[in-house]
Amino acid sequence: MLRELHIENVAIIEKADIEFFNGFNVMTGETGAGKSIIIDSMNAVLGGRTTRELVRHGAERATVTAVFDSDGVENWLEENEIDLEDELIIQRRISVEGKSACRVCGVPVSVAQLRELGGMLLNIHGQNDGRQLMDEASHLKYLDAFGDYETEYEVFREAYGEYRAIVRKMEKLSIDEDEKRRLIESLEYRVSELSKANLEAGEEAQLEARAEIMRNAEKLSENLGMAFGALYDGEMNALGLIADAQYGVRRVLDYAPDLSGAPDALEQAKLLLEDVAEQLRDMLSELDFSPEEYDRIESRLSQLKKLERKFGTDEAGLIEMLETSRQRLDEMQSSDDLMRLYEKQAAQARDKACKCASVLTLARQRAGAELAQRIQKELADLSMPSVRFVTEIIPVESKDGFVSTGADEVRFLISANAGERPGRISKIASGGELSRIMLAMKTVFAESDPVPTLVFDEIDTGISGIAAQRVAEKIAVLANSVQIICVTHLPQIAAMGTHNFRISKQEKSGRTFTSVTPLDYNDKTKEIARLQGGEVITQTSLAGAAELINAADAFKKNFA
Repeated sequence: MLRELHIENVAIIEKADIEFFNGFNVMTGETGAGKSIIIDSMNAVLGGRTTRELVRHGAERATVTAVFDSDGVENWLEENEIDLEDELIIQRRISVEGKSACRVCGVPVSVAQLRELGGMLLNIHGQNDGRQLMDEASHLKYLDAFGDYETEYEVFREAYGEYRAIVRKMEKLSIDEDEKRRLIESLEYRVSELSKANLEAGEEAQLEARAEIMRNAEKLSENLGMAFGALYDGEMNALGLIADAQYGVRRVLDYAPDLSGAPDALEQAKLLLEDVAEQLRDMLSELDFSPEEYDRIESRLSQLKKLERKFGTDEAGLIEMLETSRQRLDEMQSSDDLMRLYEKQAAQARDKACKCASVLTLARQRAGAELAQRIQKELADLSMPSVRFVTEIIPVESKDGFVSTGADEVRFLISANAGERPGRISKIASGGELSRIMLAMKTVFAESDPVPTLVFDEIDTGISGIAAQRVAEKIAVLANSVQIICVTHLPQIAAMGTHNFRISKQEKSGRTFTSVTPLDYNDKTKEIARLQGGEVITQTSLAGAAELINAADAFKKNFA
């Protein structure tokens, strides 16, 4: 649930702090006072799209901070390695350059992470939601969000994935004969060229090391010879001197017992120097090469480098390319047999997907009937008793009989008046009817939706009279199960509010400032009187507003 919202330097709001509560929170105010800016701020702090135009003129950045209860998002916090606290504090800053920075409980997160978290905390429903109802492409999503058939959907999706994987293999093989011939010739040439090269892993590194030794043979020979002579082969060499030392030490051991360890130490030194001398001798022998060997190594390295440049990869890549080319060539040369195998597998996978899609269709039909019944009941409560709501499910147009979402197209149809055939919402429903249909759907969905806060941004557009009263009552009932934040111009809805706020703007020193003021009973009465009659507030309008509030309180007591 949203507890607090702090807004700083967002559009015409220099600074505003709003404390929200359980139940029904209502925000009212004149057109242009800044109500939509508060909704934009909520959207921004939950990962919505922002631009630098959101930053108040003259400010370096805009900041929105929201405080939520942490209930329901524990798993998300754990997955993103953010310590769980009693309060969930989210902050987003937007610079005048348009860059944004997001933090959750002080930990930097990406906009995508913030958007994912925001979807668990709060849903914003505006005037455009009613227009979404006219987009029949979204009707299937609405039904799937309502229906309890996740298992059936997942089983179909798995079967669909298996079928599409086989189809992609078939498409890869399915090329015309000329293209097939050209591809086989290209693969044969590549396989032949790489096979003749007799590629071996690690060969290039070995050859380069050998070539480096050959190129520096003279310097190596000189220094290695000097080192070998000093150790073993010179007139005065280290091993000879150690032998002299051993002889001298042995002759004095009887007189100098403190030197008893010297013979072993000298022997160890002798063995170590002999190992080094052996290594030097071996390396000197490697320097004995012919010009033919050097030319052969350089030629081989040139061949490998040429292949690497030609195919744009290194030695390991050439070896892998040869293997994949052989496999692809085998597939192409046996494509007819392979295609027949794939066709058989595809037919089996298609049948399986069709059966799974049929099970999903039955589940959707059951959910569609229940959804229509539930929405029709809600619409009756919203002063639309004659409206018939129908969930139409028809086969999807596809050569396979199904697509990635199943075998169904879904359309919501309504009959606005008794005796008329149901038709498409886009052709029949008015703006006020769209708002009420959407509210009915939100009411139905709220029972299974885990999101604890719903924001209604002037969804009451086009509604008045008895319909407005019924919408107010429906939102008030809904507020018993979820937190509601509602922006409205209707006095009926404002009267139902448990907590009311007035959004107003003033001019100071040539600048516009927006303020958010919590309303007590008297202020609420004046605000509703203003909504009913305009700026001129009389005792009669105040009495009417008080009567509306008292009636709303009586209604809420009955449905508490």
